[in-house]
Amino acid sequence: MLRMFFLFLVLIASVVVGPMLAGHQGYVLIQTDNYNIETSVTGLVIMVILLFLVLFIIEWILRRLFRTGARTRGWFVGRKRSRARKQTKAAFLKLAEGDYKQVEKLLTRNADHAEQPVVNYLLAAEAAQQRGDDFRTNQYLERAAEAADTDQLPVDITRVRIQIAQGEAHAARHGIDRLLNQAPRHPEVLRLAEQAYLQTGAYSSLLEILPSMSKINLHSEEEIQALQQQAYIGLMNQAMADEGSEGLKSWWKNQSRKTRHEVPLQVAMVEHLIECDDHQLAQEIVLSSLKRQYDERLVLLIPRIKSGMPEQLEKALRQQIKQHGATPLLSSTLGQLLMKHGEWQQASDAFREALQQRPDAFDYAWLADALEKLHRPDEAAQMRREGLMMTLKQNGE
Repeated sequence: MLRMFFLFLVLIASVVVGPMLAGHQGYVLIQTDNYNIETSVTGLVIMVILLFLVLFIIEWILRRLFRTGARTRGWFVGRKRSRARKQTKAAFLKLAEGDYKQVEKLLTRNADHAEQPVVNYLLAAEAAQQRGDDFRTNQYLERAAEAADTDQLPVDITRVRIQIAQGEAHAARHGIDRLLNQAPRHPEVLRLAEQAYLQTGAYSSLLEILPSMSKINLHSEEEIQALQQQAYIGLMNQAMADEGSEGLKSWWKNQSRKTRHEVPLQVAMVEHLIECDDHQLAQEIVLSSLKRQYDERLVLLIPRIKSGMPEQLEKALRQQIKQHGATPLLSSTLGQLLMKHGEWQQASDAFREALQQRPDAFDYAWLADALEKLHRPDEAAQMRREGLMMTLKQNGE
């Protein structure tokens, strides 16, 4: 500014002093309807220069005034941001305390000036949901959607989470289907999808997302397998509810060989068939599975099967005893089968074999029944006493 002022002074001096020294100042006439302005060239130049100086000074004053206004506005905005930051920190502490009313109040007071307004509104929505205030929950979700602009994923995830918490499982499932199209491997989306699908019985959809859940290590392998079994059992329940035994048969036939060879699913299928009184197919599944592999869960199902052909089951059990030895479970199960068609002596021998390896209250009771059929009441009474003493001892522990 000093340089500009110095240049103006030099210019004025040259314009004024130069003509004066030369003795030729010139003549200027400005004529209007009512006025005539007469001056020299030097005077006109000086007036023009003074006008520029006045305009410059006015511009400088206005610039200073506007700069002061901007600083003032910046101070107010900064103060609101600082207050929003403090209130957000206080809200987190209240959240830890479970004071959702204060959480909601602190998060929304200056939410528009917070560092992340979307986060404030979303947390406020969840706090309102915890209080059971559906109106404010939806209001905060709308404000969050407005603040999020094009990045609506966090808002949609929070909305689905709140719907699940409110028991609106079918509405949540609708939102989940859209989220899976946008972010098919997002951990929280998959976690919410798991909840929504289980609550709505969408077991086929749950099976479809299990590979994605496994790839991102959302659950351990054991947990993934448990979810898979839960989904298949859910589909069994639906097939049985819709079409009974025939629906179960049709569903089981349409499954892959790998699925049909999974022992937990075979056990579940046999239990469903027994419930539907389809003992023949239940026996076929147990026998074919035992030929491939020995599993105690399948053996435990044998006494419950009433197919009218116990000799096939008996033959399978004797084959398992040859391969794996007379284990307590195999001997006890064989004894139960032999009792069903009156082979009392062989049944008693099987129960004694099982009891020699480990005492069991049920085997004592079954042995006592077999001995009574063999007209040996004293031994039967002794077996019942031993079984009773064992039961009392177990209950006392």
